[in-house]
Amino acid sequence: MSRSQTGFERSEHIRHRREFERAYEHGIRVSGRFMLLFVIANDGPVSRLGVAATRKLGSSVERNRAKRLARELFRRRKLRDALDIIIVPRRDMLDAPFASLEADYHATLERRALARPAGRPVGRRRDGARASTRL
Repeated sequence: MSRSQTGFERSEHIRHRREFERAYEHGIRVSGRFMLLFVIANDGPVSRLGVAATRKLGSSVERNRAKRLARELFRRRKLRDALDIIIVPRRDMLDAPFASLEADYHATLERRALARPAGRPVGRRRDGARASTRL
């Protein structure tokens, strides 16, 4: 196998804030037991990964471990579709066995077809008031 099939190439990274925000606003939000995923199609030839491990997750050691686990999950299951995937790890991710993380990641990706797009909540207007249901 070549390095591009087994490694985590630079072209597979999501690094810019605008790319994260595009996934948050227009992507599909799918919740799993150990992580939250935002998934959106991209225009490139390969799927890309971004990890949003905030300070709420824990110390820098714990955040970096969560990022390493997320990268390994992505690396082991390369998708043929050109997708941008943002993983937001949950605290439980740090204590879970890797097999459980893999199963949750795969199941969460499979559920993306059933999920609702991310962005503003359904049934609400931009100003926060309930949307009218009358025509």
